[in-house]
Amino acid sequence: MLRRIRENPVIHRQPVVILTSSKEEQDVVTSYDLGVNSYIRKPVDFYQFAEAIQNLGLYWLVLNETPPVG
Repeated sequence: MLRRIRENPVIHRQPVVILTSSKEEQDVVTSYDLGVNSYIRKPVDFYQFAEAIQNLGLYWLVLNETPPVG
């Protein structure tokens, strides 16, 4: 899916975050090679997971600057 997003000229600049339980180094490497913006290993504990999602949302919605559309 990430490859298709990056190949599409209309949406290729959309930020993509991978949220996964995978600890495999190759998954991280492949994801960044394909153009992911962030790779996050989700915590198993529900409260840690909720906190991670809250922090992720704060980062992408408030702190991150995106390129202009067009």
